[in-house]
Amino acid sequence: MKKICEKYLLVILTSLIGCIGNAQVSPLEKGLEGRLTETDRISRSYVTPLRLIPLADSLSTGVSNPQALLHSFDGQLSTGTSDLCQLSTVGGKSAAVLIDFGKELYGSIEFAAPIRQDQRALKIRVCFGESVSEAMSDVDAQGATATNQHSLRDFTVGLPWLGTVEVGNSGFRFVRIELVEPETVLPVKSVRAVLKYRDLPYLGSFRCSDERLTRIWETGAYTVHLNMQDYLWDGVKRDRLVWVGDMHPEVMTIASVFGNFDVVHRSLDFVRDSSPLPNWMNGIAAYSMWWLIIHHDLYMYGGDLPYLREQKEYINGLIDVLSSNMDGNRENLQGGQRLLDWPTSEMPEVIHSGYQSLMVMTMEAGARIGEWTGDKDMRKKCIDTLDKLRKYNPGSCNNKQAAAMLLISGMAESPTNECDIIAKDGANGFSTFFGYYMLRALAMGGRFEEAMEIISDYWGAMLDLGATSFWEDLDYAEALKAARIDEPVPHGAFDYHASSGNYCYKGHRHSFCHGWASGPTSWMSQYILGITPLEPGCRKVAIRPNLGKLQWAEGSFPTPYGVINVKHRRQPSGKIETTYTAPDGVKVIL
Repeated sequence: MKKICEKYLLVILTSLIGCIGNAQVSPLEKGLEGRLTETDRISRSYVTPLRLIPLADSLSTGVSNPQALLHSFDGQLSTGTSDLCQLSTVGGKSAAVLIDFGKELYGSIEFAAPIRQDQRALKIRVCFGESVSEAMSDVDAQGATATNQHSLRDFTVGLPWLGTVEVGNSGFRFVRIELVEPETVLPVKSVRAVLKYRDLPYLGSFRCSDERLTRIWETGAYTVHLNMQDYLWDGVKRDRLVWVGDMHPEVMTIASVFGNFDVVHRSLDFVRDSSPLPNWMNGIAAYSMWWLIIHHDLYMYGGDLPYLREQKEYINGLIDVLSSNMDGNRENLQGGQRLLDWPTSEMPEVIHSGYQSLMVMTMEAGARIGEWTGDKDMRKKCIDTLDKLRKYNPGSCNNKQAAAMLLISGMAESPTNECDIIAKDGANGFSTFFGYYMLRALAMGGRFEEAMEIISDYWGAMLDLGATSFWEDLDYAEALKAARIDEPVPHGAFDYHASSGNYCYKGHRHSFCHGWASGPTSWMSQYILGITPLEPGCRKVAIRPNLGKLQWAEGSFPTPYGVINVKHRRQPSGKIETTYTAPDGVKVIL
């Protein structure tokens, strides 16, 4: 699908509503004066179901010719429409079908209902699910597990006579449809998903001799793509909000795959404008720090200096707020929720250690931003605060999250010891959000093979369970004993979606498409392909491959000047041969 730049969309819209200076009001504009807003950034495509999942006879005795729902539909009904699925509750029968679209989607469902005897809008129940288990679940009256929070996933709707209707707005792969009108026959021509997405090319790519790692890279990229809606969301089912902590791994993936930061700018500005100082963004001090760190990383990859300068006033104020929340050399960030990530949310000492490291990373980022924007006072404030913070090391508390942050911030007294803590027991103790920083820390310690094994085990475990996007949370030990999410859960088997999770992701409320889980995508581009910006805007880029046990790896990487393409091949001698092409304006250091 071709993208039309906003300039030409504006020209088209202007021609429709009347030329500038024309006193006449066009039919389109009449009655809409002052209420026409910007054109939609989101594209739509229709998706035909991939398969039907068999249901028990007690649920489907009134269903005939369900295979008709797997046939493509051009969107136009007629009075002679044929090849129909029929749902019937005559004689007390039950009529339900469970549809699999084959992949996690964000959007809605379109039903097409042909002519029938009963011209009323006949009611059906529609249940969306990111797993078969969720699609077959009922909303919990207490709202603790399966819910209609953030997006309706379980509701009743009337299907018209000889017409189509589009309903729902959620993240899903599976949809259960059930006729709830008693003693009624309902023919259905089509059930299509309406996929809503930003029509952006995948400029970045990754392939290697381990197909599992290649799939993980692609799944992470797709997970973030689904969340790039009008704003950059954390999840497409829930929370569908701009959570700044979630954004950092997402932004790193966007930089590695799309190189298009429109939705990032829009989201960063939104949360800035809705978080007047001294308030913390999203009510969490760490998230305000991640906001500043994102601006640093965004400039390194995108090089948009005018945009960075627009943030100076807020950044200066934020640095003042952060610096004033210290107890001598220790961070003492008060107000709001002290959160690092959910698995450590009940570990105050781990949170403190992580916050001390985050403060260091934030002040380092602020000092560089001050240098880039010519703000000497900002730079000095950050350096003075850094001098204090670096005199106190809270230790790792023998915790993977804290150890990773100490290493990344340069605070680790023994990088080897911190890497040992992170690598102990492999994927056990990893989290989908902070796993990205654990992987970065292992790479900084030269532990590339261990990092790749953990990626394959931890993120690969989701693929083994049938995932097509990465999840909000994964307990590795529970994943190893779980049934697949794309089939009915066998009796006595562990139902991960229904039975796993704590905190905000308890039970079916658990998001199975969460952008903060995409960390391996940017990690593999940076550390396996070895592509890292050395100067803002990728004016200078390093290519330093780390293949571990891989025989080859290749891919591409977007920059503001164009795409870098690189191939790495292990030679019989063990030496890695690298070939690459880079656009004019990018200096490559091997």
